[in-house]
Amino acid sequence: MPKPSGFKGNKQDLPQKPCVVCARAMSWRKSWAKNWDQVLYCSDRCRADKPQTSNASPTPATPTLTPTPRKKAAA
Repeated sequence: MPKPSGFKGNKQDLPQKPCVVCARAMSWRKSWAKNWDQVLYCSDRCRADKPQTSNASPTPATPTLTPTPRKKAAA
């Protein structure tokens, strides 16, 4: 006996959300059931073309050095 699921055969009732790269509507798939909230891309091509984000702060080409005050030598 097959395991009952919530799917009744009407694909119009499946949840959809847009791909973050191409904005194409993605329909829910059974393979995405466990991680539907984390699914962002509709295809491998969109995953490869994802926007590049940089979490690291940009490093300047030349380091900026702050002068440290020098102590006067005791006479």
